[in-house]
Amino acid sequence: MASALRAAILGHLRVPVVANGSKLLTPLWTTSVRSMSSHDDHLEKTQVIDRILDIVKSFPKVDPSKVTPDVHFQKDLGLDSLDNVEIIMAIEEEFKLEIPDKEADKIDSCALAIEYVYNHPLAS
Repeated sequence: MASALRAAILGHLRVPVVANGSKLLTPLWTTSVRSMSSHDDHLEKTQVIDRILDIVKSFPKVDPSKVTPDVHFQKDLGLDSLDNVEIIMAIEEEFKLEIPDKEADKIDSCALAIEYVYNHPLAS
């Protein structure tokens, strides 16, 4: 089974090559190396804070003057669980990421939202 799978994959695999003068053709990846990191364009914490605070301040039921990085959605702003879900959805849209329900249920303040997004490797 494994050999059949290997043969099928190798049958469709194409290896890019480059001419190297009079030498044999050399695979492209041996002549050019590019390092990649998921943190090359990672957001600064101040960017995350500003964007999350803007999201919360723009929420219709929120008094923008009460919004700080430490504010709790229910205790300090008087939001209910549905409002909390709407804020999480707005954060997901803003940062182009998906927060699993299990994690989203734990985010009930700006501080937790900031930490979650800042530590998420795919946030943009």
